Amino acid sequence: MAIGRRRGRILAFQALYAWDVGALPPTDLLQFQWSDQTENSPQDEDFLFSRLLFLGTIEHREEIDAEIRKNLQNWDFNRLMPVDRAVLRLGAYSLLFQRETDPRIIINEAVTIARNYGTDDSFKFVNGVLDSIKRECLDCSHEQVTT
Repeated sequence: MAIGRRRGRILAFQALYAWDVGALPPTDLLQFQWSDQTENSPQDEDFLFSRLLFLGTIEHREEIDAEIRKNLQNWDFNRLMPVDRAVLRLGAYSLLFQRETDPRIIINEAVTIARNYGTDDSFKFVNGVLDSIKRECLDCSHEQVTT
């Protein structure tokens, strides 16, 4: 049972959030044990996309955080809500390192996650920061992550 890209992004976001606020080791989160556990539960290979997003974001966290900091207007990175930080990291990772994915899709998915899990204004904030990163990315020379 394939979980789909949208669900894959949500699981990666949830893992990033848990990793950030719970200081859990990434290996403890890679099984996504909180995901749907039914008779038709996803198989190990169904989580490949989520793992790529989660581990890629962690691997490039310093560069991603620097990019987010650079694009925050009148806001301190350390004051970001943990949900917003996780969504921004996930979106920034995809914008910077998954060039084969249309940036509009990446931003739309991040905005949807922010609407569902963040505060009332999170989606506006996430949209603005990621759009700013996207505009910068049009000229940047980051390498794509390939697996």
